[in-house]
Amino acid sequence: MVTITDPALLAIAAAIVMAGGLIGTGLAQQGIGAAGMGIIAEKPEKFGQVLFFFVIPETLWIIGFVLGLILLLQII
Repeated sequence: MVTITDPALLAIAAAIVMAGGLIGTGLAQQGIGAAGMGIIAEKPEKFGQVLFFFVIPETLWIIGFVLGLILLLQII
């Protein structure tokens, strides 16, 4: 098992993980938001359902943030 002790490498790895989660969230919400606005324009009563689907990709940045913290704090 290889362990990385250099803080600079850990910081870079954490930044890559967090940025990946944020970029993934943005790409997912891009399509969902555009489609959701079309649905809401035609059927405003579907707002709650569209909002639910729009919020689901937020878990990607949460996972990226948690993994970044795990790397920075060297928990695993």
